[in-house]
Amino acid sequence: MRFIVRVLINSLALWLTTLIVAGVHVVPFAPATTFETVLTYLLVGLIFGVVNAIVGTAIRIVAFPLYILTLGLVSFLVNGLLLVIVGWISEWMGFGLVVESFWWGVLGALVLALISWLIGLVVRPVTRERR
Repeated sequence: MRFIVRVLINSLALWLTTLIVAGVHVVPFAPATTFETVLTYLLVGLIFGVVNAIVGTAIRIVAFPLYILTLGLVSFLVNGLLLVIVGWISEWMGFGLVVESFWWGVLGALVLALISWLIGLVVRPVTRERR
């Protein structure tokens, strides 16, 4: 259940990020009707969750000394790289996230993290009441 909520939050945050950041946008997998667009955002959110869980964890473990040396600032670069990887994977599938360059990915990852955090603050009280 928590993973599904996380995918929904990531999808909503990704949609808002594409509205804010000019170098990040999503291409739907079919003619751009509302259903296909929403489904594309959900699929890209799912891909982002899986990449963040698997590749992101591996990169964070390997880059742990860099996190210490840079006081965590390298996390911006790692998150930008993860967003670019999601773009490559979704492009390989023929739809999804398009990131213009690495630096647009870094800016997009920063905005995505802030929006996800804000949405998480709103959603968290609702999910904690059910426990």
